[in-house]
Amino acid sequence: MKPEHALLEPRARVLPAFASSPAHAQDDFQPSTFDQHFTIDCDGYQIRLADHSDTLRTRISLLIEKLYAWRGLQASHANVAPLPHQTTLVACRDDHHLFGTVTLGLDSCDGLMADGLYQDEIDEIRRSGGRVCEVTRLAIDPEFGSHRVMAQLFHLVFILARMVHGMTDLFAEVHPRHSDYYRRMLGYRLAGPEKVCPRVGAPAVLLHISLADVERHIRERGEGRTLYRHFFPLEEQWRLFDQLREPLSQAIS
Repeated sequence: MKPEHALLEPRARVLPAFASSPAHAQDDFQPSTFDQHFTIDCDGYQIRLADHSDTLRTRISLLIEKLYAWRGLQASHANVAPLPHQTTLVACRDDHHLFGTVTLGLDSCDGLMADGLYQDEIDEIRRSGGRVCEVTRLAIDPEFGSHRVMAQLFHLVFILARMVHGMTDLFAEVHPRHSDYYRRMLGYRLAGPEKVCPRVGAPAVLLHISLADVERHIRERGEGRTLYRHFFPLEEQWRLFDQLREPLSQAIS
């Protein structure tokens, strides 16, 4: 039986020490160690890192404000400056048309944003030895987004969280009416009861998924009509991992 922390390996690969070391994965992480020009050319759009670009961060804020307002939610965290333990990805057709974004937040001395409502539930995973992270500020314009865009953003979140930083468990706060989608399409489980989230002025529930389960779904390409069918091929996953890891590996060495 493969150990719980084993990573996807379509061919023999040995991960660098920092990817499996709790101290390095958290304490040495800085967004500036990533290549600020990291870009994936997809079918008619690109996915790129946004932490280094004031222009992209401004467009992220506008997108979040637009989509949250459309749903009757507040966007009080739309203009939050990037933090050292966060990485933001964007999907865009060019520098002027950004239509999707998601932020990965690693656990830190300040905890996760979800600790504000669900620290007891998240602490259970911490006490069991889990290394936790979260997805925040997810926004995709339905006019231009698709299952493939969502899947590719989430696959990159997995690569960063699991393969680069050695995290074990991923959380997300979502509106209750969106909970079934994430549970059905990605395999999340309900981990915390409905509460009112003051950041958006709306109900929220806590979702949780083991990144080992995500690994299994990727290997099996999912079952039924899930987002895993639209993830990158395994060979592409490793290429993206190498591309993301190289500047971080050089910084730590």
